[in-house]
Amino acid sequence: MNIIILGAGHTGASVARSLSNEGNNVVVIDTNAGHLRQLQESSDIAIVVGRGTFPETLKQANIQEADLLISVMHQDEDNMVACHIAWILFKTPRIIARIRDAHYLAHPELFTKNNIPIDTLISPESLVTEHIQHIIEYPGTQQLHSFAQGIVKLVSIDIEENSSADKCSIESLRSLAPQLFCVALFQEKQRVAVERSTIINAGDRLLYLVSEDHLDESLALFMTDQQHYKRIILAGGGHIGKRLAKALQGKFNLKIIEQDSQRANDLAEDLEKVMVLCGDATNPALLKEEGIADSDLFCALTSSDEVNILSSMLTKKLGVKRTLCLVNKVTYADMIPSDAIDTVFSPERITSASILRYVRGGGIVNVCPIHSTALEVLEIILEGTPETSRIIGLTPTQIELAEDISISAIIRDNQLFRPSDEIMLQARDRILLLTPQNLIAHIENHFQIAE
Repeated sequence: MNIIILGAGHTGASVARSLSNEGNNVVVIDTNAGHLRQLQESSDIAIVVGRGTFPETLKQANIQEADLLISVMHQDEDNMVACHIAWILFKTPRIIARIRDAHYLAHPELFTKNNIPIDTLISPESLVTEHIQHIIEYPGTQQLHSFAQGIVKLVSIDIEENSSADKCSIESLRSLAPQLFCVALFQEKQRVAVERSTIINAGDRLLYLVSEDHLDESLALFMTDQQHYKRIILAGGGHIGKRLAKALQGKFNLKIIEQDSQRANDLAEDLEKVMVLCGDATNPALLKEEGIADSDLFCALTSSDEVNILSSMLTKKLGVKRTLCLVNKVTYADMIPSDAIDTVFSPERITSASILRYVRGGGIVNVCPIHSTALEVLEIILEGTPETSRIIGLTPTQIELAEDISISAIIRDNQLFRPSDEIMLQARDRILLLTPQNLIAHIENHFQIAE
């Protein structure tokens, strides 16, 4: 596939690397020549230095041959103009764009072929807010992702000491919760084999699938205290902090710390049921005064990775029950020890995954990158017939996939099934599989319908 990406920031660079590694022809356009050179040194991509809103720049990237345009420049207005030009002048077949501002997103009628021709809108703030809400609604989870339109949940959770799952074998866990499907187990950040005899210990991180109906009871196996959060402090009143505060106000005892005085005043006017504090989230005196030791959750959501990391580590030391930290630089996120900050997440990874789900072939309809790993869980809808598909008509154990790829579950008629020789795959089945990111092209090829 010929793909043009506008913007070489965190998201643009991440998507470019992924799509290039999967065998696509990728051209990245940006005004920052330094960023482009760094990206080109680490990936097999072409680069064009220039403004993505200029027709001549798009022509230099050979947009006439492009199958897809992905616009993730910093300004929403630039993304909208570039998409409009790409459609009007070059009739680019598919267009994906990142739009952040809620004032635009509140009017979906703007984004049609006759107005602003964007086929797929990506809103990072909405995606990140939803991600945090899931963690807050289900205490103890590190990651919670929906598949099959919400019917099935993928859960990442750390095992608590003296919980029902502590010192439990995989086989015993299946007896305790037959509705739970183990996907992967990590001990000291290293993936270990999931076999019947494998013992789960406190501090391990388990990745599992469960139907939405059994989610609450499954969580009870891994935690000793399933109390819901009551007192929450947010640091940062930017787009994400404000959006999250609006979603949570009235449901929790909620405070938000914002350093910019004008921004704090604006937040106080908009958020009627939230206490807004103007101050520095890394100030121990302020945190103590606002009762950080009695708080259930501290969410660091400022635009500075350094402030987020420092404030999260500080509040952990001051006694908050749990910390959640937004980190834009993936290298930072991977370096932070789990005992220093409870949950670290990257908006870049969340946004990139949302874009990739609309780009990949082979029936892939959903993508969930697993935090702090090079793994993804994919949802694939089987299409075709036994004559046009390599998969339909086989059992899961008959599918010849690369050694590191594992089929975790099959969803049929809204029911979750374990992969076995007793189930023959049919059209419209949904396959959930765990794979290293560098094997995506192999999966796309395997599940592609023959022409």
